Amino acid sequence: MKTAERFSVTHGYARCSTCESKQDIDRQVRELRAAGATVIWWEYEHGDADSKEQQNLMWEAVQSGDTIVVTEPSRLSRSVQQFCQIVEKIKGKHIRLQILGSITIDCRANEPDPMTVAFLQLIAVFSELELGMIRTRVRSGVENARSKGKRIGRPPITQDDIPKVFWRYFTQYQAGKINVSELARLAKISRPTAYRYIAVVGCNHGRK
Repeated sequence: MKTAERFSVTHGYARCSTCESKQDIDRQVRELRAAGATVIWWEYEHGDADSKEQQNLMWEAVQSGDTIVVTEPSRLSRSVQQFCQIVEKIKGKHIRLQILGSITIDCRANEPDPMTVAFLQLIAVFSELELGMIRTRVRSGVENARSKGKRIGRPPITQDDIPKVFWRYFTQYQAGKINVSELARLAKISRPTAYRYIAVVGCNHGRK
């Protein structure tokens, strides 16, 4: 019996560092769909995080012949080491990586030429350098603000700050029908934000 031929799939991956960047996530998703992505993976996670939940799920889902599309190299990672690991995954899975307006690494039939890989790694170097400079500026700004007696950090979250969409699915979480990851996905928030909201609800249990 002849096995049905599998058609290749184009996956789009979008990432922002914080959930406050929803507009940028929406922009990335629009550009990915315009580029032909039919499956979209997105999340709020720092670029240098050791593990990105949705990206990990995407790597598990892609198969030989598929394509991954991102809007910028930094969406995948800001770490040179992680970029090298990504290149190895692309080669091992025989897939194609398309960075919009930049470069395409096609390993569906053959390995990429060394110059292409070197160029991508060079991009990663500058991306990691940029992240380091941003952290330095932020650290300097925080220290300067503290020296002037200014309070640093977000104001405490109250139940009034929790969006309605969270409450819509929170009862399912309380009933054990969904876990935190599913709650975050349905409410379109990050897992850390979901945990913060759950903590607020727990601390205010029984209060209106």
